[in-house]
Amino acid sequence: MSGYADRPWLARYLPGMPADIDIPFASGLEMFEAAVAGGADRPLIHYFGRTITVGEADRAADALAAGMVAGGLRPGDRVAIDLQNMPQFILAVIAAWKVGCVVVTINPMNKERELTYVLQDSGATVLVTLQSLYGEVAKNVIADTDVRLVITTSELDYAVDIPPLLKVSQRQTFDATTDFVELVAAHDGERVDRPDLGPSDVAFLAYTSGTTGPPKGAMNTHQNVVFNAAVYRRWMSLTPDDVVLGVAPLFHITGLIAHLAVALLVPMPVVLAYRFDPVTVLDAIERYRPTFTVGAITVFIALMNDPSCAERDLTSLTKVYSGGAPIAPSVVERFEREIGPYIHNIYGLTETTSPSHGVPMGERAPVDPTSGALSVGVPVFNTVVRVVDDDGNDVAPGEIGEFVTAGPQIVAGYWNKPEETAHALPGGELHTGDVGFMDADGWYYVVDRKKDMIIASGYKVWPREVEDVLYQHPAVREAAVIGIPDEYRGETVKAFVSLRPGESATEADLIAFCKERMSAYKYPRSVELVEELPKTVTGKILRRELRQPG
Repeated sequence: MSGYADRPWLARYLPGMPADIDIPFASGLEMFEAAVAGGADRPLIHYFGRTITVGEADRAADALAAGMVAGGLRPGDRVAIDLQNMPQFILAVIAAWKVGCVVVTINPMNKERELTYVLQDSGATVLVTLQSLYGEVAKNVIADTDVRLVITTSELDYAVDIPPLLKVSQRQTFDATTDFVELVAAHDGERVDRPDLGPSDVAFLAYTSGTTGPPKGAMNTHQNVVFNAAVYRRWMSLTPDDVVLGVAPLFHITGLIAHLAVALLVPMPVVLAYRFDPVTVLDAIERYRPTFTVGAITVFIALMNDPSCAERDLTSLTKVYSGGAPIAPSVVERFEREIGPYIHNIYGLTETTSPSHGVPMGERAPVDPTSGALSVGVPVFNTVVRVVDDDGNDVAPGEIGEFVTAGPQIVAGYWNKPEETAHALPGGELHTGDVGFMDADGWYYVVDRKKDMIIASGYKVWPREVEDVLYQHPAVREAAVIGIPDEYRGETVKAFVSLRPGESATEADLIAFCKERMSAYKYPRSVELVEELPKTVTGKILRRELRQPG
């Protein structure tokens, strides 16, 4: 399938680039095996002074796979990974694939309620997590899940130089858990039988919040993963001489594909720094000289605003992309002026396994003169994107409609949710829920979201989930949540709350209540107490009226 056959104008944006690319391997495992065969001594991971080669990663993943099989893991099982950006994440992914398992990625900011849901919904039987997260969260929920083997690890493992960011001073051990490093050592040199993974097998279950129900596990297949890794390689002209700066969380689809998968495919090293911290990342850039990265625009704003940035040597960064949240053209201009590289826009969803659109490398995104929006680019290889009205009819260039996307990167569906799959993916086309338009030259612009989703620092927040938590507070009568503009995060979460008669609670009380029960990016940063919330005649709360100024 070609997205470019009927669009000859693209020749001027993609000079010398073919309209289509092949899916080079049958699975992510086969992709990694090719990297091993191509040079086991090449560096694969840089992490605080420690470099792990492709061959070392292969041997450690073999041992981890053998250890998990000894613990009862079987092909087709789900392996949940609840880690920050660290070598153990990549090793656990490869090990799970070596057994023929599905990787379930978990946001390490999840609290007990959120973690319980993902583990129960996915049916994961193995959990790989940080020692600190096990002690604070996981140990309290494991009994209510199908998890039979818990493997814990420390952020200190594999690190040589310990930065201030890593605030732990010693490793922890817990009863009823297995230590990651000890398990790898105990099974060193062992291998498991190679699984028969194919393109249609699920590589990742990446959970994404919907607008009409609880989080859904998007089934990113091996075809999805390999194809979009190949898209990154071709679109950004990546070679083994490049180095990836891993600023996006690895549990997020951007980190999984734009950092992990493409590093395995090229292959090229990926620089990991546990979690984003401006000083730590600036140190890593100077130390490891990365050339390529994809991150939320808040990453680049934070780097620019760090007091030490002006004295740093960031000249190695030449291939820079940003996605996940709207980007102001002024930020792109400032970054180019103060740091050097032009930030290319990119757009995609969990359900598109990262990119569906991108600004071609070396091109500059146009700005819509009416709205001031920066273009998210053009469809990537082999991808067709239609802009449709409410009846599903294609609209003319310049007219606003919903993006409907088809291509090899579109997920197979949602885990154990056939009705939601049928609704979002009729005929295999993804109805994205994002609305925008294509201009006369074929550039695409996102101008709004069809539903009420909030995007804070690139993370999607489902308003109803925040409202459900607020309703757990004994003083809350009604609650409605919206996104409001935020200079740094793009959007931030605001709640409107009415209290029950005779009850009392302050704005600070309600924020603290949510903070204890939700990931850091989800809880409301502001709460406004009101006597009544606006409603329809049928009693439905009108969020749109809450967005009106005044």
